[in-house]
Amino acid sequence: MTTTTAAPSTPKLSWVSALYIGGLHVAALLALYHGYFSWSGLALCLFLHWLTGGIGICLIYHRLLTHRSFTFRPKWIEYPMTMLGCMASEGGPLGWVSDHRRHHAHSDDENDVHTPSEGFFWAHMGWFLFVEDSSHHTPEYFQRWCPDLVKDPVHRFIEKTFILYPLALFAGLYLAGQWYGNLGMSWLVWGGFVRTIFVWHTTWLVNSATHLWGYRSHETRDDSTNLWWVAALTYGEGWHNNHHAFQTSARHGLSWWEVDPTYILIWTMQKVGLVYNIKLAKVRKAAAPASSLVSAATASVTPSGPRLLEEAV
Repeated sequence: MTTTTAAPSTPKLSWVSALYIGGLHVAALLALYHGYFSWSGLALCLFLHWLTGGIGICLIYHRLLTHRSFTFRPKWIEYPMTMLGCMASEGGPLGWVSDHRRHHAHSDDENDVHTPSEGFFWAHMGWFLFVEDSSHHTPEYFQRWCPDLVKDPVHRFIEKTFILYPLALFAGLYLAGQWYGNLGMSWLVWGGFVRTIFVWHTTWLVNSATHLWGYRSHETRDDSTNLWWVAALTYGEGWHNNHHAFQTSARHGLSWWEVDPTYILIWTMQKVGLVYNIKLAKVRKAAAPASSLVSAATASVTPSGPRLLEEAV
């Protein structure tokens, strides 16, 4: 399959995205009011950061739906888990997966949806606010980049209704907080607004910071890096150069010091029988330098990019 894409056009402001993102940033400022602070609200913020960002985005949207690094047993489990990803307010599964697969196919060139060559702000969040004609989430765009998800009626339904899931979470937090002890606004502000902003700016760092700073363990055709502090904030996603070198691998932290909580969770789920068909990078530690490994293994380029020395286990 070819990976050519039409030359990008001048980006236009997406008013819906701008109003939603801007509105939640403003709403998160309510956290500055001491009357809305509670320890339970802060605990919810941290827990839901992991649940919607760590599980919903890093585990499900990224490693499962985009790269199919593992498989759930039974398969239907991935549907409610995908709804957790929607609660992170980063869009529906078809749009997120399509953009990310395109990123891998065109990493750091002019057709990358969030290349840092356009500046840190563009890579971090500008691409989400300003959309090029070639990046609109049309049926044709989905068919090109995620035909597997297009064939699934449940994922198509989740895509069409993705905005309902974060809104339902916001409403649930307020009602639960009121029931628990008149803490509705505290739980909504901290577990809803602040948590969403926290998830956005930590996961977006993978697009921006880990293509600008850090170290490279593998020769790849892009500028991806491994950055420990982004990995700490994103449950292992910051080992980004490793990921670009071994894109379908369920494990991103490949050295002993590269802690990867998302892979630890996948490994644990395998041990209890919830997942199988885990794909792992087969890294050669011996004589050949990284550049020779790349030249020997980059023959196959798909919408998910080059795959280097991977095996399914």
